[in-house]
Amino acid sequence: MSRKVLVLNQDYSALTLCTVPKAFILLFLNKAELVNEVENHYLHTISSRYPMPSVIRLFSYIHLPYKGVVLTRQNIFKRDNFQCQYCTIDQDLTLDHVLPRSRGGKSSWDNLVTACKMCNSRKGDYTPEEASMPLLNSPFKPSFVLFLREFNGAFDENWAPYLGSKMKYS
Repeated sequence: MSRKVLVLNQDYSALTLCTVPKAFILLFLNKAELVNEVENHYLHTISSRYPMPSVIRLFSYIHLPYKGVVLTRQNIFKRDNFQCQYCTIDQDLTLDHVLPRSRGGKSSWDNLVTACKMCNSRKGDYTPEEASMPLLNSPFKPSFVLFLREFNGAFDENWAPYLGSKMKYS
């Protein structure tokens, strides 16, 4: 039951992801409707069988003034596919400021990348150009929908109509 469920607002816009048990509770309490289910997967009680939700839609509209992706260490790692942006190693990872903090670099989506400790140490207080260490991918701030679609690690094909087509960004 580690599967995720896409939660849509009343207007069918993507709102968030939740766990299967949370989605089932929303359905059972009649706060949401089942839009798509996972084929051949069911939730069982002692006397009943229910389809496993893949996409649900809330009956009441939830107003969110801002839907953004929070800048966290884990979200930077997800965006960068858990690999060093200098050498592609996927072990012993840390964060690197493209423009070092000692030179005015901020902790932001556009200035942080995943780096292994070896590359981070080798780069030191230099920019990638000064250290002759080109980045594999330029850092960027992912949109909320892009983050749900590409970086959550649990994309379900049933979500595609609500998140747009699956695209790759470099």
